[in-house]
Amino acid sequence: MDVLTIVIPCFNEQEVLPETVKEIGNILTSLIKNRKIDRRSKILFVNDGSTDNTWNLISKYSKTYYYVAGIKFTKNYGHQNALIAGMTAAVRYSDMIITIDADLQDDVNAIPKMVKKYYEGFDVVYGVRNSRQTDTFFKRKTALTFYKLMRKLGVNLVPNSADYRLLSKRATDSLLAFKERNLFLRGMVPLIGYKSAKVFYARKERYAGKSKYPLNKMIHFALDGITSFSIAPIHLILYLGIVTVIISVMCMIYTIIEKVAGHVVSGWSSLMISIWLLGGVQLISISVIGEYIGKIFSEVKRRPRFNIEEETYTKKMENTSDK
Repeated sequence: MDVLTIVIPCFNEQEVLPETVKEIGNILTSLIKNRKIDRRSKILFVNDGSTDNTWNLISKYSKTYYYVAGIKFTKNYGHQNALIAGMTAAVRYSDMIITIDADLQDDVNAIPKMVKKYYEGFDVVYGVRNSRQTDTFFKRKTALTFYKLMRKLGVNLVPNSADYRLLSKRATDSLLAFKERNLFLRGMVPLIGYKSAKVFYARKERYAGKSKYPLNKMIHFALDGITSFSIAPIHLILYLGIVTVIISVMCMIYTIIEKVAGHVVSGWSSLMISIWLLGGVQLISISVIGEYIGKIFSEVKRRPRFNIEEETYTKKMENTSDK
């Protein structure tokens, strides 16, 4: 039997954590009891700089349940880095790794189906929502627009699939070989190329607490995805510049004709519109280019993705391996 580690990033999840441990713990122990996974399998919580009682609860459950372990960051490093940290720790001892958020919106009953697909020979198993009825109209429409845009930009994403997935050991090793600091795992996982499958489930309302992805974070996340996998915005600036030059030439020809015909009248409005238009185009262009330069800046510094203050996973796995 193979070892499964379920990696769960946490940021201020004290309200939902007791139920998360209960529900996912029941799934894990059931799989162990039915001899689907090894008894050394674990739930690994990654505390991403929470300011509430999250880490105290993780520590408590780690002492209470043999299958619960935790990693504590020194500060908040972000959801994607928390996933990477959990996978980095787990891959040494695990044959398969499942990542899932702590809010219980993703159906935990899909976990046994993912494990089954793994034993059928799939290295990557995506958890895919069969509908987005729990999302607001705005979020549903913007999500669909984002997936369409990414597809047109040539980025291979699995629609309606977030960070709920299973990776085999070799698939995880391949993913961790990607060393970029600007992480967008939804786009990176399809790049590793191993045999994949999908498990469909109904997404539920958040069990408790507040969403950790408000509108501003969603926009930033989407921009990260676009700029991390495509230089199409740079090409768009080129096309925009060409169109602007063409329009400028047409305006110049028109102005010369009007001058020769003697119809020229001082046009303050047209002058101001031109200045504001070109100024706006230039500022947008500089911002887009600056986004790419900023990513280069953060990549070349090669700073650590995260720093760990405390962890209980390694010790637990080594102790159970000795028995």
